[in-house]
Amino acid sequence: MAFGKFIQGLAGNFSEENKETLIKEYGQYLLENEEIQSGYKLIRDSIIFTNIRIIFTDKQGATGRKMSVKSLFLMNIVNVEMETAGAGIDDSEITITYLENVFLKAHNEHLSFHKFEFPKKRTSFRFTPIY
Repeated sequence: MAFGKFIQGLAGNFSEENKETLIKEYGQYLLENEEIQSGYKLIRDSIIFTNIRIIFTDKQGATGRKMSVKSLFLMNIVNVEMETAGAGIDDSEITITYLENVFLKAHNEHLSFHKFEFPKKRTSFRFTPIY
């Protein structure tokens, strides 16, 4: 199983991680009353879906001790696109479009997007509540 996750990581696909492991590793970054819904890993990077936000982690360097943590609050999401895998070797994709500037001024929105790929046989899409 670990080898399969490694191969998916090399292919740029996120693999699902269990909640207990995510809570143990990233519980210190949770806000009060925030709960992890699901989480996925890409070799050393992670994406964690909670009831309040999406947390992105990016471990850097040879040892992975340096880590960048970014939060995207669900209320800032303006669009979600999902593409399921086809019959071939396609992967499932999700693209999230969100507001980058939370202090909005009229006619001055800044949108950004994040695109994620998941292997088709492991995709459970348990993050449909962000729709």
